[in-house]
Order: sequence, then C-alpha cells, then structure tokens
Amino acid sequence: MELRVLRYFVAVAEERHFGRAAARLHMTQPPLSRAIRRLEADLGCTLLDRSPTGVSLTAAGAALLDEAGTLLAQADRARVRVAAAAGTATLAVGTLADSVEEAGTCLAAAYRDRHPHVCIRIREADLSDPTAGLRAGLVDVALTRAPFEDSGLTTRVLRSDPVGVVLRPDDPLAGRDSLSIDELADRRWFRLPEGTDPVWNAYWARRPGTAHGEGPVVRTVHECLQSVLWSGTVGLAPLVRSLPGGLTVVPLTDMPPSPLVIAWRSGDTSPLVRSFARIAAELWNRNR
Repeated sequence: MELRVLRYFVAVAEERHFGRAAARLHMTQPPLSRAIRRLEADLGCTLLDRSPTGVSLTAAGAALLDEAGTLLAQADRARVRVAAAAGTATLAVGTLADSVEEAGTCLAAAYRDRHPHVCIRIREADLSDPTAGLRAGLVDVALTRAPFEDSGLTTRVLRSDPVGVVLRPDDPLAGRDSLSIDELADRRWFRLPEGTDPVWNAYWARRPGTAHGEGPVVRTVHECLQSVLWSGTVGLAPLVRSLPGGLTVVPLTDMPPSPLVIAWRSGDTSPLVRSFARIAAELWNRNR
C-alpha cells in the first residue's frame, strides 16, 4: 500500500463523499475513485459502500481507517525526526489572539509530546490579517477563525462557535436573551483597518447603520473590547470567549457561527504541517 493512496482513503472515509474528498485533496474525482478501486483490489475486499448520496465504511473499511491513522502518523513522525536530525525541523505557526487563548495550550502540549525536537516559532497576528501571516508567506500553518478569502489555502474546521454582541451591563439591550443584527442598526460599529480581507471584514465589521457616525478602527480583540467598555461601540465575539469584567455578551440569532480552523497553503506536503493539522483534528474530535 502506498502512503499517498492511504491518505486518499482517509480523506474519502472522513468526508463520506468522493466529491468533497477530491476537493479537499485538490484533485479531480475520477483519479481518486480509481486509486480507491486499486486499493480495494490490492486488499481483496470492499472498503466503501457507494450510494448516490455518498459513501459509508464497510467493516473492512473501518478497520483500515483505524490502521491508516496510525501508519500515516508514524510516517510523518519519521519524516520529522529526519528533518530534526538534519537541523531543518522548524514550524512557523500563525495565530489570532482569541484562537490561541482557547486552543493553544492543549495543542502546544500535544504537538510537543509528538515532536519534541521540532522548533516552533509563533507569530500572533492582528485583526487585519485573518490568515495570521499565512497569505504573506510568513508562517507555515495558521490557527485562526474563518471566514476569509481562502483561494490557494486549505482549511480544516475544528469547531464552529455561535457569536454574540458584546455590551456593557448598563446597556438597555444587555438583559435580553438574544438579539438580531437589525436591532443594532442605530449603534456605532467598530471598523477594521483599510486593506483588511473583505470576506473577514464583511463578517465581523458589518454596519447596519451609521446614525451615530463611524466607530473607531480596532486592530486587536483587546482594542475591540475596550471600545465597547469606553465608547459603547458594538463589538462581536464568539460565545466561548471569556470576557473581562464590565462586559457581557448576548447571542445573535441571525449571525452565522464562527469556525475555528487550521489553515495551510494548498499543495504543501510538509510532514510538520500535516502532523499539526492531524493532531489538532484529533484533539477536537476527542473533546466533542
């Protein structure tokens, strides 16, 4: 069995769909289907039950999926150890402040345990760059939040978090169980710096109205929260985020969730990046 084909099989097994797996692997569906057929012929058994809506694992397929994860992880560890011995095992990780606060501790511990000889360099980005340096080539992988312009990038969703509006406790809306975006139409909204990713800007800095003028430009989560505290500006935050004293959050009913994601450049075959993404996915699957 080739490791490349095992990776193909894992993608199909996890996505439960050839089309989605092909998109994830950045290939077309016919060669992917042929590769899985050859794998089944090589093993002498059917791994996937096909249907018009997708695929499901057979008993043999489920057994292979368990083994494939172990084999691929071992292969990546071998490549990382070789890179470490050659003095080239360095991984640059980009983060946004809230993503590293929520996820960085457990992920860092798991990655260090798996790859103790890898040198990790962390770069924390501000709110103007949701790819945390990935788009600019400053990091190898990013732990961040979507949505953002993802052409040329691969993302894996770890978790999707509901979003709320951050308010001072003395705000007339602070006691509500939930709110809609339209109910904030007469408020001042914070703004993100010029040149910010347009998809990201449209999600976080949407401004239903400007009855009280434009809000302040903020570059960090801390600045956003402080603008709410000092100026009563509308701020948004995932509901999982811990807020400082003097602030509260009310869920927004019509705001799509904010996905916490791992992102890397499409086509990057680095075992350090692959292992980072796999360890992150394992952690979140385990903690669901």
